[in-house]
Amino acid sequence: MPDDLNPLSRRYGAQPCPAAPSVEWNPVLETLLSHRSVRRYSNRAMPDGLIELLVAAAQSAPSSSNLQAFSIVVIEDSERKARLSRLAANQRHVAEAPLLLMFVADLARLRETSAQLGQPAEALDYTESFIVAVADAAFAAQNAIVALESLGLGSCYIGAMRNHAREVAAELGLPQGAFVVFGLTIGYPDPAVETGIKPRLGQNIVLHRERYHTAEPSDIATYDDTLRGFRLDQSMSDQAWSEQAAGRVRGPDSLMGRHALRETLQSMGFGLK
Repeated sequence: MPDDLNPLSRRYGAQPCPAAPSVEWNPVLETLLSHRSVRRYSNRAMPDGLIELLVAAAQSAPSSSNLQAFSIVVIEDSERKARLSRLAANQRHVAEAPLLLMFVADLARLRETSAQLGQPAEALDYTESFIVAVADAAFAAQNAIVALESLGLGSCYIGAMRNHAREVAAELGLPQGAFVVFGLTIGYPDPAVETGIKPRLGQNIVLHRERYHTAEPSDIATYDDTLRGFRLDQSMSDQAWSEQAAGRVRGPDSLMGRHALRETLQSMGFGLK
């Protein structure tokens, strides 16, 4: 196929593109490599049974020790979506999306299960258990995204749910030991809004064989130019990736309230020892 239609080429833009693999192309690979965040949705109704199908796809993801330490809270009520939007940096697609799924790192269920068996569940007070729950939620969400995109739907992760983690938990009625890792807006993309495939860092930057290597400044500069071109095509600012990334990790003020997340999590029932 022409390079401009090659999914690998589209994903890396003007950067070096990996050679075509010696495998038969299939729709799953096409879906994965064509992923894009969607923030504008049409008013097309969601199919009957979609929620249950997405949850089944999410539950089909790997789970550490089969603990299944996550939960999903479905939000369809417009007033609740509006309140959550205000907590999540006033992102309007949170309020406007037909469907909002909240992915929860959930140690509360494991603690309750252990209590019913008369077991102490002391391991839940350690950071490892928190990481397991966050990883399980992330694996589940990514499975759901692949499923929904295969059906022609679009989505966008909402990490800003962590900006006011306690307030979000209260809105959802979460117990101690449960925390929203992120939200996921879902809907059919608005056909009037063209969304391109955002180029990612080149594989010469993120792929390491046997031992880690530090990225060459010239490779980062190439990606800066690639992403700048994409952003201009999308009528966005021409800010370079390196500038955006450095600004995002500049200091506590750039974390948008999440600089105190450890203390917040501990107040929500996570030991983090």
